[in-house]
Amino acid sequence: MRKKVTVVGAGNVGANCALRIAGKELADVVLVDIMEGVPQGKGLDIAQSGPVEGYDVNLVGANSYEQTANSDIVVITAGFPRKPGMSRDDLLMANYEIVKAATEQAVKYSPNSILILVTNPLDAMAWVAYKISGFSKNRVIGMAGVLDTARFRTFIGMELGVSVENITAMVLGGHGDDMVPLVRLTSVSGIPLSELLPKEKIDAMVLRARKGGAEIVSLLKTGSAYYAPSAATVEMVESILKDKKKVLPCAALLEGEYGINGLFFGVPCKLGAAGVEKIYEVGLQPDEKAMLDKSVGAVKELVDVLKAKTGAA
Repeated sequence: MRKKVTVVGAGNVGANCALRIAGKELADVVLVDIMEGVPQGKGLDIAQSGPVEGYDVNLVGANSYEQTANSDIVVITAGFPRKPGMSRDDLLMANYEIVKAATEQAVKYSPNSILILVTNPLDAMAWVAYKISGFSKNRVIGMAGVLDTARFRTFIGMELGVSVENITAMVLGGHGDDMVPLVRLTSVSGIPLSELLPKEKIDAMVLRARKGGAEIVSLLKTGSAYYAPSAATVEMVESILKDKKKVLPCAALLEGEYGINGLFFGVPCKLGAAGVEKIYEVGLQPDEKAMLDKSVGAVKELVDVLKAKTGAA
């Protein structure tokens, strides 16, 4: 029996997730979007790449969720980008409604699935999906840290002129300007980054990683990143479907870890067939703890707004 993945949202991130899942032959894919014809057209286009690229999966598009039944994973990418004149709270509530509706349908048709959230603001949307779904905490995961870490590793590789495959890094915290790249634990083939670059160079790369998404938005003028976000999402999908037990930075529900309770927050997680199978607590230095606390505050602020406006506990 083939695995099955539903991708909600046939925009750039969702369509590229579907393409990468198909290309790796990880699962059959259902691409769902409210725009009539769009998921069907993109699904057909990706399916027609199969004979050329050499992959065999069933890939269909749909405007409703009936065809998504019994999915192993549901990836939710649908949502509004922030537009001029739109406050952060406006974006929060608009995407709350989208994620709420998508989660309700996912639960209805795939009650045993694992949910991966990509919609922003990421940490808050993962909290919404958890509350709406009623799933156990291991089955709701946010994609952020894999992408943030990939960006950090990319900038290090560019600066040093070395393969990104030799760079080990870890970015913790909320998906935003307050994320926490752990420089102390960053290395190139085991060589600490601090021995390879001066502090000012490292600080500049940390800042660039934090602003990684905004940098791409400013360059594109319209739209945001999608190649790297889809790649990061599919790494998580693959680790779960193949039970690879990869340790990846993901937004998971914390219940006391790092001194945090009741929030989804980016931490190292073991991803396997059950979803989040273990959360790893990293010992932090005082300056790292201070940065993490600042990031926690930013996430908590968004969740508090949701609680106030929706009455959710």
